Amino acid sequence: MLADYAVRVEDSRGRRFPEPPHPYRNAFQRDRDRIIHCRSFRRLEAKTQVFTRRYSDHFRNRLTHTFEVAQIARTIAAQLELDVDLVETLALVHDVGHPPFGHAGERALDAAMRRHGLSFDHNLHALRIVEDFEMRYAAFRGLNLTFEVREGIIKHSRDYDAAEFPELAEYLLDQRPPLEAQLIDLADEIAYATADLDDGYEAHLLSLEEIRAGVPVFERFYQEVERLYPAAIDKLKFNEALKRMLNRLVGDLITNTQRQLTEEKIHSVEDVRACPRRLVSFSPAVEQERRQAKEFLYAQLYLDPALEPDKEDAERIVRELFEFWMAKPDSLPPAYQEKARQEPLPRVVCDYIAGMTDNFIHEQYEKYVAT
Repeated sequence: MLADYAVRVEDSRGRRFPEPPHPYRNAFQRDRDRIIHCRSFRRLEAKTQVFTRRYSDHFRNRLTHTFEVAQIARTIAAQLELDVDLVETLALVHDVGHPPFGHAGERALDAAMRRHGLSFDHNLHALRIVEDFEMRYAAFRGLNLTFEVREGIIKHSRDYDAAEFPELAEYLLDQRPPLEAQLIDLADEIAYATADLDDGYEAHLLSLEEIRAGVPVFERFYQEVERLYPAAIDKLKFNEALKRMLNRLVGDLITNTQRQLTEEKIHSVEDVRACPRRLVSFSPAVEQERRQAKEFLYAQLYLDPALEPDKEDAERIVRELFEFWMAKPDSLPPAYQEKARQEPLPRVVCDYIAGMTDNFIHEQYEKYVAT
């Protein structure tokens, strides 16, 4: 059963290129499957989330992070009576536009583009991937996803100004995205807030004492766990406290969003779109807890000096490869040389680098620059 404010697949605005319906999968299920089977999705396995494999191959990469976001998002969607197929699809596609080396790679790629009066935005790049780069079908370029999925790729985490991005005019930039898209950004926040504490602790970059002192919501649950399991080892106590923290974030997001929908008298997708603010949100108390955890992670983990060498290497590799191909575009693969005859060279070089895995960009650096 879907709520009145949920997106209904039968009301989809459809695909750019019409296709006959599938005999046993609806349109959003087909979109989900197209994403899972595309190369850009598979490449997420070899793209850094926070930690490179120099630390361990047990830590999250972009792909495992994506699965965690999808699991959290499905749970929330079911409780809010939203379209779970659409939510799962948006969760699975939300990171396909990220370049290698995590946020360090993204910063370096954006800086390189800005030197040419352009920019890099992973949401816009994800749209380019599903609209153009993936080549799997004889009838059309890209994956030919439904409008609702393409809109969610663009609008799940930010709002775009119609005057600044006229090329996105078809995506109703003057309206809010449906709830199915709105919840992806906060499911993402929940996933990495808890997972990065876990990986940071496992990497011995965060101590249990630091986490307890710096993340009040974790400390509250840790004290509860110590009372329940006084003989358990620290790692199991840590796991139990982190599980409770995740449950609190998810549970509050569900109940507070339900409260917002009631207060705003939301009864349809049109009501959601017309609302002046996003409706999927935490309560003020839990939002403060989330911010405290995020600030702790930035101060104690993301900016940890132990991670700086990897970040510096990442930014140097992206920057120098970008400069190399700008100077020698004939060294690009033939398909990209062909694209460069139709599009600005900086955009083509950016597209090529953004699609690489961490391993492949290292190989290209050794082949063209390091030697």
